[in-house]
Amino acid sequence: MSTEKLLHFVEAITHLLNTNPNEEIILSQGQDLLAQLVATDDWLPDQFAQPHPQFYQQYLLYADPLDRLSVVSFVWGPGQKTPVHDHLTWGLVGTLRGRERETSYEKQADGSYRATGVSLLRQGETTAVSPAIGDVHEVANDLSDEVSVSIHVYGRNIGRVQRHVFDPETGFAKSFISGYASSVVPNLWA
Repeated sequence: MSTEKLLHFVEAITHLLNTNPNEEIILSQGQDLLAQLVATDDWLPDQFAQPHPQFYQQYLLYADPLDRLSVVSFVWGPGQKTPVHDHLTWGLVGTLRGRERETSYEKQADGSYRATGVSLLRQGETTAVSPAIGDVHEVANDLSDEVSVSIHVYGRNIGRVQRHVFDPETGFAKSFISGYASSVVPNLWA
């Protein structure tokens, strides 16, 4: 598989960020760029699409040297999901294979988190998150018998950002740094 499409996406979103746009423009135009990338499933190298039998996998595809963005493939085995968590930066999500289910959460006056909606992201569809528009959610593979793969783009190197997972009932927050499952990144300039 060729990483040429990924390279073109990285170039395009970097050009967008170089114009110093506000977050609304990043999310809108970035979603359009990501939709083009996930429209066809013919570019992601197999080593960045391997599921784990127990845990979803997060493979780094690109990290900007100025820490302005990272591009990550998330690989979901059947039924796998994240805990309820935040990002502390803007993010874009596009489904490359399968179907992803997102449950959004909102903090309540008593500190707990209440689910505010569920949406499905099918192959080729995109969505956005950020502290400004909603940053706390749970993401799951909506398929019980197939692997799903989604491409995530964040406004920082998300694998090294200290974030939080939440107990929705109590609001208890636990800090974490997700890291990555991959030991290499693809060579976009090969």
